[in-house]
Amino acid sequence: MAGGRALLAFAVLIAASAQHLQREASFTISLRAADNITVTIKLKPGVLPVCRIHVKNGPRFELKIRPGENVTLIFTCNTPEKYFMMEIQKNIDCVSGPCPFGDVHLYPPGLPRLNRTFIWDVKASTKAGLELKFSAPLRQIHPGEICPDLVSYNINSCIDTATVNIGTFCRNGSVSRVKLLGGVILSLHLPWNLTLTTSGFNIANRSSIKRLCIIESTLKGESSIMLMSPNYPLGFPEDELMTWQFVVPSNMRASVFFHDYSLSNCERKEERVEYYIPGSVSNPEVFKLSDSQPANIAGSFNLSLQGCDQDAQNPGILRLLFQVVVQHPQIDENVTHLVDLSKERNMTVTIHFEGWPRRTPLVSEPMCLICKDPRSCDRVLTLASGATYKISFLCKDLSRLRITAEKGISCVGSLRWCESKIHSLSVPKTITQLPVQLHKFIWKLIAPELINIEITSPSLKLRQHLPEQSCNTSYSYSIVSATPETEMNVGIFCPGGAIEKIQLRNNITISLKTFGKGFVNESNHQDLKMSFVPHIKDECTFTVSPDSKAKTYLQTPNSLYGLPPYVSISWYITVPSQQVARLGFSTDRMGIACETGRAYVNIKEQMPGAEEIVRREDELLPQPRNMHHNFWVNVSNCKPVDPMQLTLKFWVTFVEKQIDLAVILGVLAGAGVLAAIGLTVCCVKKKKKNQNPMVGVYNANVNTQMPGKQRLFQKDRRTNESHVYAVIDDAMVYGHLLKESNGSVTPEVDVYQPFDGPMGSLPPSPPPFSFRKDIKRSPNTEEPPLLAETDRDTYTFAHQKSGELEDSGDGNEKNNGDTSMSLLENKEEDSLEE
Repeated sequence: MAGGRALLAFAVLIAASAQHLQREASFTISLRAADNITVTIKLKPGVLPVCRIHVKNGPRFELKIRPGENVTLIFTCNTPEKYFMMEIQKNIDCVSGPCPFGDVHLYPPGLPRLNRTFIWDVKASTKAGLELKFSAPLRQIHPGEICPDLVSYNINSCIDTATVNIGTFCRNGSVSRVKLLGGVILSLHLPWNLTLTTSGFNIANRSSIKRLCIIESTLKGESSIMLMSPNYPLGFPEDELMTWQFVVPSNMRASVFFHDYSLSNCERKEERVEYYIPGSVSNPEVFKLSDSQPANIAGSFNLSLQGCDQDAQNPGILRLLFQVVVQHPQIDENVTHLVDLSKERNMTVTIHFEGWPRRTPLVSEPMCLICKDPRSCDRVLTLASGATYKISFLCKDLSRLRITAEKGISCVGSLRWCESKIHSLSVPKTITQLPVQLHKFIWKLIAPELINIEITSPSLKLRQHLPEQSCNTSYSYSIVSATPETEMNVGIFCPGGAIEKIQLRNNITISLKTFGKGFVNESNHQDLKMSFVPHIKDECTFTVSPDSKAKTYLQTPNSLYGLPPYVSISWYITVPSQQVARLGFSTDRMGIACETGRAYVNIKEQMPGAEEIVRREDELLPQPRNMHHNFWVNVSNCKPVDPMQLTLKFWVTFVEKQIDLAVILGVLAGAGVLAAIGLTVCCVKKKKKNQNPMVGVYNANVNTQMPGKQRLFQKDRRTNESHVYAVIDDAMVYGHLLKESNGSVTPEVDVYQPFDGPMGSLPPSPPPFSFRKDIKRSPNTEEPPLLAETDRDTYTFAHQKSGELEDSGDGNEKNNGDTSMSLLENKEEDSLEE
């Protein structure tokens, strides 16, 4: 019994709810014939027809109610706003009858809560323009843009049968009035959940304006607005004229900036903009759309856009998107700064807001303007070399401005003429003295074929920016080498390092970038220079003088993408005479596999008889090793297998050269032996005055000096005798004393093997692809080592036993040459110092 009562109560509740929903979804729309209003309810585009409109004639998906009709409707769903939209169109004839001037109300009342579009179609004569005045000023938006509150106005001008879209507007803007020639179609879009009783505008009749339209914008206080030409982004009507009137407080300043425009193809007249500025001596002031527009205008002004007669076959498009900025007069607007570029060549200086050109400033951002004269101002100002400028700034915060400069240096003429000039790559003081931060200075260095570029930093020297030795200066250099086929980022460098010179084969772009305000002081000490030099063998060559007290890191260029295929890079590293350099690589292998060709690492000391250490991409890189003389490091790339890339990093440190005690003792012992032999000679001479002993002959014409750098050593490898060593053997001079009476003993002499490797300050040549001496062997034969790490070209004194000289810290690599090598090296170094 209790269960039956509960079921009955539930059924009654369901019926009451259904009746309540039905009452909520029932609407009666009554239209008076005199109002000339039509109401249309239809499905939203792209919505599934799951809800219907029920009228006495049955359900339907679209309903049109005409003037004088009275219709009651019910929706078959509880949320009709999700499926339906409504248009309410009112036709007004101001040609054959009176116009309903005054406020425009929303009619009829009691409409369903749907998204609504009210349309007023007003017919009017072109002799009497219509004026639409808005109680809440509007803001123009791009076509397709949505207003934040979903309330928007769309204004169209109708002249005869032509319709021109004046624009789409949101509430909360500056456009207070729109005057139109002829009729107008105005649409007001309202969301379903917003209830309004008034349209927010009124209609007034005025005299003919003799142009397409006039848009009045009232600007109060500091503000910024964007406006578009009619039909934007499509074309402005042919040979039409329109005007924007800007009402600006007399104590404010206005500036105009064109952000987007295009021109049509004119047969007659010329497209232009005209300004009427109160107080101007040349009203109207005429400008092309490509000109810089007036800025710092005091008070109200007008701006007009004039079209032309277009080519019927190819009319083109005239359109304009522009910005008007209103701000207070700047305190320092009368302060001028001199920028003297009269002595510069091939140079431009651009002053711009922070982030340009990648970022477009927001409309709401404070405006920073740069002016060449009081009326010629812009957010971006470019100054060309060969002239002097007086500029001023209309900006409350100069820290938002940046300077970017570019200078071109090229070699024109013969190499001799180009080599005679050394160009300083420093920022002119006329730029650093401006109250604006230098962001970037770019040098574009262009060299013809077979002429290369040399970059030097004699006093400061350069440091390669790497994780192990990051730059902490106020500026850095980015060096990029470019060919028509490829671009190679040589690296980022800053002052205070070990690199004295960089030679590059291709055109170079050097970009100086600053960090903070410290550059103004550091810029006085810049010493970067460039010159043109003869053709070099490698793509890039570095001359490095490492700091004897710090660890110097060096890395192949293009570290992010790897060394380009078939590119060779060399480093010439100097070693002080009293120190020993220790060279090591950061990895065990090159880390690549070659698709074509082979990759090599070559290391060679610049000394007679020095071995050339060579490693291929499939071999282990050399272990850390000691280098007693200036040496070369060369890296030559193959075409790696994708996506492998060649990036190598190595380091250099120094230790003081240690004197070998065994050598000292050996020298002392040798001196004692020579003294004893001398005494013996004296005795023998007294006893055997009539004998003629054999002596070794010293060739005074042999050059015993060790070759220095290429510039100091004039002879080349073929014409000098730098590889010949004149050694007087003890046995040759004193051998007759050792002979027995019958002469059966013959003194032993060593044979010198002449050095046949490269000499001078040229880098070691990469080995050919057929390296490893072309030894023929069966596939099962084990390959011999690439190069035995010993001095093949040794030279010693007679009868002296060879020792072992350790080259590496781990003891794995040893030089089996004679220990007397150290003595000769010291003698050669002393002669060079003399």
